[in-house]
Amino acid sequence: MMFRTLLLASALLGTTTGFAAAQSMSQGMPQSAGDTLMGPVLRANVSVTGDIVRIGDVIDNAGPAAAIAIYRAPDLGTTGSLPTAQLLTKLRAYQVIGVDTQNIPEISVTRLARTLSSKDIEHQIAHVLERRDGLGDAANLTITFDRELRALQLDPANTGDLKAISTRFDSRNGRFDVLLEIAAANGGASTRLRFTGTAVETVEAATVARNVERNEVLKASDIVIERRPKAEVGNDGARRERAVGMQTRKALRAGQVLRLADLAKPDLVQRDQMVTLIYDADGLYLTMRAKALDSGSDGDAVSVMNMHSKRTLQGVVTGPSQISISNGSPRVLTTTATVADSSSTEPKKTEPKKAE
Repeated sequence: MMFRTLLLASALLGTTTGFAAAQSMSQGMPQSAGDTLMGPVLRANVSVTGDIVRIGDVIDNAGPAAAIAIYRAPDLGTTGSLPTAQLLTKLRAYQVIGVDTQNIPEISVTRLARTLSSKDIEHQIAHVLERRDGLGDAANLTITFDRELRALQLDPANTGDLKAISTRFDSRNGRFDVLLEIAAANGGASTRLRFTGTAVETVEAATVARNVERNEVLKASDIVIERRPKAEVGNDGARRERAVGMQTRKALRAGQVLRLADLAKPDLVQRDQMVTLIYDADGLYLTMRAKALDSGSDGDAVSVMNMHSKRTLQGVVTGPSQISISNGSPRVLTTTATVADSSSTEPKKTEPKKAE
């Protein structure tokens, strides 16, 4: 911890009139036979609440000299060091002698303070602006201050809560101007603090962690969750669980928000790809090789060419490199019989023999 030498209170180094008056008063008071006089004793660590250090703060059993001011206190929330030899010289000027120093080389003086952390201030501003002029919950507001926000040290007498006494917010640009007040104990003067900056409502958004090419299938490691301005995400932001395993319709740059319009089911069949064509209906199951004329994802209707008959059929993508035709499948350019005719596994029909 940084120590700063205490500054002499030049305005408080006046005559010893106060001490002499107090001494004369004490001399007029009778002392009981049982009283035991205790000598002045130096304190190693001192805490003060005001801006003045008095003899009674640094010396135990200082007697009538306790109220005499000798130094200015450090800044709020800081600690200063005071060499013992220097203090003893100061005390002798007020006839405080015979101090038991307990071999302490120097004493430390801390000025107590109430600390307001930057998080406390940001949290309060967010709650003041919550649901104001279209903003959402305080937890979803990102607050940016015009000046760097640091912890504030206040007089410990300021014991009240942070309360807004004036608030202005412009929804067009997100600008705010908030005046906070902290009441002091025992009717003392309150403290006012003014803060200006911008407030933006944010939401969790799925973004890509790297540059992604068109038609790439997204993996879990390709997607990260970030808080982004609600206006940037809009109403069509894709959820992470919805995006994993989907195929991109266009190239995306790292950090870009994923939208539903950017995603499509992954193609299980590519155009000009050789696929397995399956006919499954009425207890008949046939397979053959065919060429896909379209790309398609699961459930899409695509056209294929029978490589044996060179006829064009239409079926439904049911798996990787797999297209099926059934009684319920669309058949635009052919009939089920066409498929059977072109199959090498066509069942042969035989005429029954006549009885002899």
